[in-house]
Amino acid sequence: MRVALVSPYDLTVPGGVQSHVAHLSGALSELGVEVVVVGPGRDGDHVSVGSSVRIPFNDSVAPISLGLGTIGRTVRALKQLRPDVIHLHEPMVPWVGLTAAHSRVAPVVATFHAWSDAGRAYRLVRPVGRRVLRKLAATIAVSDAAASYHARALGVAQRRFTIVPNGVDVGRFADAQPLEGLRDRARPTLLFVGRLERRKGLEALVRAFTRLKSDRPELRLLVVGEGPERERCQSLLPARLRADVVFLGRVSQHDLPGCYAAADLYVSPALGGESFGIVLLEAMASGRALVASDIPGYRSVVQDGAQGRLVAPGDPVALAAAIGALLDNPALRSAMASEGRRTVTAYDWRVIAKRLHDTYTGVTRVGGS
Repeated sequence: MRVALVSPYDLTVPGGVQSHVAHLSGALSELGVEVVVVGPGRDGDHVSVGSSVRIPFNDSVAPISLGLGTIGRTVRALKQLRPDVIHLHEPMVPWVGLTAAHSRVAPVVATFHAWSDAGRAYRLVRPVGRRVLRKLAATIAVSDAAASYHARALGVAQRRFTIVPNGVDVGRFADAQPLEGLRDRARPTLLFVGRLERRKGLEALVRAFTRLKSDRPELRLLVVGEGPERERCQSLLPARLRADVVFLGRVSQHDLPGCYAAADLYVSPALGGESFGIVLLEAMASGRALVASDIPGYRSVVQDGAQGRLVAPGDPVALAAAIGALLDNPALRSAMASEGRRTVTAYDWRVIAKRLHDTYTGVTRVGGS
């Protein structure tokens, strides 16, 4: 079977959908599927349909291809590849997503990733979106939150969406050793991983960390990621605490598991705009209890009191209290970590790839009947 994985986001730019596509490609290949990845981005290991521009969306920046020439290049690429199935990610994103959704080359399976608390702009294109849905052979969302958001925005029943979540390479994180120079067993360590933009909530964590340091002078924080909020969040730290917050910048996928292994507790204080929570899977696979925001996308993955604690987004006081309670209770932290390890097995990429392979087989049988 040949499958074309299509991303409307520049595949040479780090991002959640791009990471999903890359890992899914590897997992499907292990199942014997011939995978070709298609999308914007020059010089990547994929079939390029053009360059991208950065468009503000959902309190972030989306690197998409808006040139009208992208439409023709996408059509030609899919015709030349002649896949048995097209698996399209974010079918409503112009122009690659919308073009691939209308392809007649092969059955189209589409995965909806996004979630937002503001769907007005999406509802404006509802007629287009509903036409896209009618053309799909299978309609998938990565979480109940994502399915609910798209169902409301498009005015369709949520049951139209089948939930197939994001995945994680469980073994790679479970077996990792602390990255050289990061682990300090004498000092409890918090970890944040994410793009440093407002919606990821690093400001709340910095403020919570400042509160915690008054009673825990040995505490430190590792920050993995880069983005426009870095300088501002650094400036919020009193000068005496800045040495205890290590901004690591972008970390390679190879080194990322070692960052989790170096921490005692993972913290994800996102304000919203999250449909899922891949970082939560990575933390659980690493055997780390976590503290995260109580937002719909995160509730799809974590149950408060089971794998960690969920707190109100944007509340440094509540965040500090939850972090402090877990730091002070190693036994509870260990129990939550064990529950996380149990939970995350259902999200291993091998499990997710098998579910999607079954979907591909089903739509090709229908198409061929």
